[in-house]
Amino acid sequence: MAGQDWFEKDFYAVLGVPQSASAADIKKAYRKLARTHHPDANTSDPNADSKFQAIGEAYAVLSDPEQREQYDAIRSMARGGARFTAGGTPGAGAGAGGFEDVLGNLFGAGAGGAGGRRVRFSTGGPGAYGGGGAYGGGQNSPIFEEMFNGMFTGAGGPGGYENYGATRAPGKGADIPARVTLTFKQAMEGALLNVPIEEGRGRTRTVNARVPAGVKDGAKLKVKGKGAPSTHGGEPGDLVVTVHVEPHPVFTLDGQDVRVSVPVTFPEAVFGTQLEVPTPDGGRVRLKVPAGTPSGRTLRAKGRGAKTAKGTGDLLVTLQVAVPQRVDGAARDALQAFADATADENPRAGLFDQVSGDG
Repeated sequence: MAGQDWFEKDFYAVLGVPQSASAADIKKAYRKLARTHHPDANTSDPNADSKFQAIGEAYAVLSDPEQREQYDAIRSMARGGARFTAGGTPGAGAGAGGFEDVLGNLFGAGAGGAGGRRVRFSTGGPGAYGGGGAYGGGQNSPIFEEMFNGMFTGAGGPGGYENYGATRAPGKGADIPARVTLTFKQAMEGALLNVPIEEGRGRTRTVNARVPAGVKDGAKLKVKGKGAPSTHGGEPGDLVVTVHVEPHPVFTLDGQDVRVSVPVTFPEAVFGTQLEVPTPDGGRVRLKVPAGTPSGRTLRAKGRGAKTAKGTGDLLVTLQVAVPQRVDGAARDALQAFADATADENPRAGLFDQVSGDG
């Protein structure tokens, strides 16, 4: 939308901001007015729809830097008393307040007379910026079309303005952010949640959001078309849901896999053992710990993780050798005997050589 409507409408007044307002101030004013005058919140007001549309129309123009610049230029001409005249007879406004004067002033040139440089806009010619006149303004000239779109709608015919009047495609509505908190079980198995959305004035609506199995903490899920409505009849925005997963005392999710740390004794790590480990579904699984297993090694229980669209994950069991805080009596004597018997072994042998030899 451009042209004659812009001469008649004060979008700054509609949003209640000065012409010098910043983009942030314009956005803030729009959001406040849109909440206040939303038709759903003003069912008893027969003019609610028109008010809401006027607010959206003003914001669509002033939030677009290019459209705002064009709007300011046209409004500046309106305040200067520019008039559109059809003729160019002396004394009737030719060269003083006619159509060419308006266009000439807009694009930085005089309208002729008194030494001024005349700007000509033809309706034929080989296309944008390619025809006659100072700017070659053929009927497809983007400057002419953008600034005066819709003023000549219906002229039709060869060399006419049948292409003017097309409106900008309606914009998409704003996205709405939301947060949900899931238990570990919900995150692992997936869930269908009812997400409440505040719409102002104490009104809320509920949106169903499906959370896939294996979702990670901090993940963002998009529910298409469940955001704010478009003010110009375009597509609604989306609901963007940020997921927080409550920590579990034992398990953690790693995509479709589930991780768990399990302590083992020193003898179990040395001699090996059969280990019983809990599973996320409340069951148990037995794993073989090979003799000589070091602390930090991870064993895998196939198919005991999360069931997702990509497949079923595994249970990853990381072994941690538990060190007793006190060793007394026979256990201490046995441990000392072991230490004496292995005194020649140094698990850190070669460590410093590797550091010094690092290029």
